Parts: sequence; C-alpha cells; structure tokens
Amino acid sequence: MPHRIEVIGKDGLFDALGAKTAARVRENLGLEVRGVRTAQVYTIDADLSADELHQLAAGPFSDPIAQEAHVDRSCANGCAFDWLIEIGYLPGVTDNVGRTARESAEVRLGRKFAVGENVYTSVQYLVDGAVGRDGAERIARDLLANQLIQRWTIISAAELDRERGLAPLVPKVTREKAAAVETVDLERPDEELVRLSRERTLALSLDELHAIRDHYRDPAVREVRTKLGLPTDKPTDVELEALAQTWSEHCKHKIFAADITYVDGERTREINSLFAGYIKASTKRIRAEKGENDFCLSVFTDNAGVIRFNDEYSLVMKVETHNSPSALDPYGGALTGIVGVNRDPFGTGIGSRLIFNTDVFCFASPFWDKPLPPRLLHPKRIFEGVREGVEHGGNKSGIPTINGSIVFDDRFAGKPLVFCGTAGLLPATVNGKPGHEKEVRPGDLAVMAGGRIGADGIHGATMSSEELHEGSPATAVQIGDPITQKRMTDFLLVARDRGFYRSITDNGAGGLSSSIGEMARDSGGCEIHLERAPLKYAGLDPWMILLSESQERMTLAVPPEHWDAFRALAEKNGS
Repeated sequence: MPHRIEVIGKDGLFDALGAKTAARVRENLGLEVRGVRTAQVYTIDADLSADELHQLAAGPFSDPIAQEAHVDRSCANGCAFDWLIEIGYLPGVTDNVGRTARESAEVRLGRKFAVGENVYTSVQYLVDGAVGRDGAERIARDLLANQLIQRWTIISAAELDRERGLAPLVPKVTREKAAAVETVDLERPDEELVRLSRERTLALSLDELHAIRDHYRDPAVREVRTKLGLPTDKPTDVELEALAQTWSEHCKHKIFAADITYVDGERTREINSLFAGYIKASTKRIRAEKGENDFCLSVFTDNAGVIRFNDEYSLVMKVETHNSPSALDPYGGALTGIVGVNRDPFGTGIGSRLIFNTDVFCFASPFWDKPLPPRLLHPKRIFEGVREGVEHGGNKSGIPTINGSIVFDDRFAGKPLVFCGTAGLLPATVNGKPGHEKEVRPGDLAVMAGGRIGADGIHGATMSSEELHEGSPATAVQIGDPITQKRMTDFLLVARDRGFYRSITDNGAGGLSSSIGEMARDSGGCEIHLERAPLKYAGLDPWMILLSESQERMTLAVPPEHWDAFRALAEKNGS
C-alpha cells in the first residue's frame, strides 16, 4: 500500500518558495492572497514498515531542525489556509527528485527497492486567501503547473481531512506489456499518408513519404528483405520512426541543404545548399588562407567544433537552440536545452571535460496583454521558466554559466528562441592518440551508459521540425537529469583516461537510433539488442526504446577485451 510523507517548514521560519508564489499570484494573476505555505510530499510505493517510514521521514526526507515530517497524515494542521493545491507529475514523466529520494531511501534503509517500488514527489501549496475554487484553479493551471507534464489536486480547507490528509496517488505508467513490432502500410491515398505523418509526429512531407513508399516497392529491396526475414513490402514501425528521425529538419537540416532560388530585385541566384556553398565553403577558404596558422582541428565532422588551445589542450565549443521544448514546458525544455548541449562537447573526440555554459534568450514582452492561442503559455511564464531551467541545469551539473543576454520582441510569442552553449577542454593527446579523433572497429561493443530509457523524449527531433500545434506531444519534452549526467560524465572521463572505449557520442534527438546509427557508419553496420536496454518502467514498445532521447545517456564503442573493466567501473559509479 502506498504511503505519504509530507514535510513542511516549522512555524515562524521563512518559506521562500511560499513567499515567491504568493507574490506571483498577486502580480501575475491579480488575485489577493495573504500568504502561501509550501510542503514537499513524498509518495512511497513500496512495502515498508511503519518504523522504516518514520526513519525516512526523520532522516533523508526532512531536516528535523527546520522542518516537521508527517507520515500518512496532513501537514496542514495548525496552518491558516483556504485552499490546498498539490502539483505532481503525470505518469511516465521523469521525476528527478523522486529518483534521488529513492536512492537516499535505499542508503538509509540499507537495501535496494524491489522492481516496481518507487518514490514519487509533489509540492503542496497552502493558499491563504478567499480566491474561490475558480481562483484556485487559475493558480494551478496558469501559474504552478504545466498541464503537458503535470497533474494537480485542489481541495478546500473545509473539505480536507486534516488527520488523514490526501490519499496517496501513484502516477504509475499503466503499460504492463510492450506491443510487438508492427508493420505500417504506406499503400494508401495521399491524404491518409499526410494524416499518418501528423498522427505519428513523423514530420515527413508527402514527397518524402512517397520516396519511402517507393523504396519498399523496389523488387531488389523486397528480395533482400525476404532473405533477412523482414516484412517484404512494408516498413516496420521501428524502421519508419527511425527514417523519420533521420530525415527530420532537426537532424538533417534540409533547408540549409536545399536548392534555393534567391530573388533580390532584378537579380536571381540559384543556390545549391547554403550549408555546403556558404557556411562550409567559407570556413574551408578561411582555413586555407590561414595555412600553417590554422588552429581548427575538427570542423563539421563531430558533435562540436574543436580548435587548438595550447600544446596541452584543445577547446571544444557547441551552441544550439531548444525552442520548441521550451515553448511546451519552459522549465523542463530549457533545462533539457542546457543539459542537452552539454552532451555535445562531451561526446566530441574521445570526450572533453565541460568547463562553462553560455546562453541567449529571445522572448515576447513579459507584459503581453493580447489573447494567446490554446496551450500557448504567456511570455512571462516562458521567460521565468526558461531562465530557471537553464540556471538549474548548469548549477546541478557543476558547470558555471559565464555570460548571456536576453532579447524581447513580440514576434517570439509563438515560439521563443533559447540558445544554449557549452565549452569543454579536451586533452591534445589521450593514451598516445589525438584527443579529437575517435574510431569504431567491427567487433566493438555498442554500450549505452547513463540514465534509463522512458517515454519522455520520444519524437523530440520530429516535433522540433514542425510548427507547434495543439496536438504537439508532451512526450517530446525530455526532462533532463543533471545530477545523473554529472555522475555519468565523471565516470566516463575516468574510463576515457584508462582507454576503456574507442568512440563516444550522445543519445541525441533520436536516442539510440541516432547515436548507434552515426557510429555504425565506421564499422559497416551494427546489431542492437533493445531488450537489454535499461528502462524506467515496463511496457515501452521497441520503436520507443530505439527513439527515446536523453540528455544524460551516451553511446560508446567498447573493445570486447575492456568490457569487464568498463562494466565494473560503471557499477561502482552507479552508471
């Protein structure tokens, strides 16, 4: 039976989160409240005794000097409030505090939780003010929660059973069994193909769908598929999702690579790829002009650029945007943005040590007073969430943010621009080889390290490649876990220096599909055992396991002779 532990600050102590929330309610919603008190709630879905629950309540879950902990009863006794609002995550959404709470509980109790046992967290807000139920609903919906990833409970002071409190609510994913690999019939009318792309968030154009369909019509392709035991004339859902991810604007940059007719007054120019003809070509020309003074070591070939810094180190730098996720969930999307760009310099060459972050934010006016489309968040809320997300992502990863800027323009109301950048230091040589080089050899083991795979982060690449709309999937926003990432990077830097792996790359917007797909180009192919992938919970379909991205997962090429030592080091570091 699930249990609740509610932790609240002792009377007379300043509640910073409560005071901040009360000020935001008055300023942003125009509701008069006298004050807000907050409590941290831990829902424990595990077979624990009463003594064990009280050990956790008095130990890692609370500070006995400053806080009171209540086991299976409300912390609201003695509090003056009118409405209780509790905000928690929806089933399947990453709960970083809950994961840390579970690990702390295991250390305190001296044993591991069983499979299926977990700790879930939520925050309780005790609102002192006659705002009415409609006002309480506004506070929850418009200020405290993001309905894409969070749920809320609202109850009045009169309705609350102050002795028993709220019943434990376990936000478990209900999938018990994964679906088998399915085939997708592309022999359908054009309007149904377009609907298929929309419903599955494939972000494929009709011409691209036709190209994929024609590929599976090819007799030579069908012959090969028959020999391999694959469906002859239809792609599997795994194949179709992987193709959509690889062909997405986010991953392939089709606009930069396209043929463009540029008209400027009377002049018309035909441009064959802005990327190849201008960005890449100009870089190549400048490097040639520099001659022996060219300090570029790796350009356009890896996850980030590498330049020579001095005889001992090279500097790795990467900047990218995380616009669509930040529009859907400002805090989680921006946290994912900064933690996500961290992974690129880390996955460059043989792996760099991350040293600083930088950012540029572009928002509509925080004083926006015009109507907004459904599910589009107010610019001020996006502003506050993005700033906090980038701050927390950097701080919890132990990487300082050294500079940044903010631009306001009402044209950013539809989608903010959230630029995040990270630099790393890469040894000039690692184990006698240039640090910016890596390789994959046939026979190397494809190994994933870091966080577990979940339903969040699916369709991140394809969702970011289309316009935001009411049906944009919440699962596309992967909630970054900077603490897990920090542990993983520390572990992998040790593995790097010991020569335990030959290549490293990140599980970017296409998850294992993109990371192993990139690495397999060097080896001539690969074999992936999805059933071996560690999951957050059971029931993920095979294509989900392949496509789910993460900011705190890396894929490595480990020589078989180093596997035992690599695995032992990973287990020692909890990765």
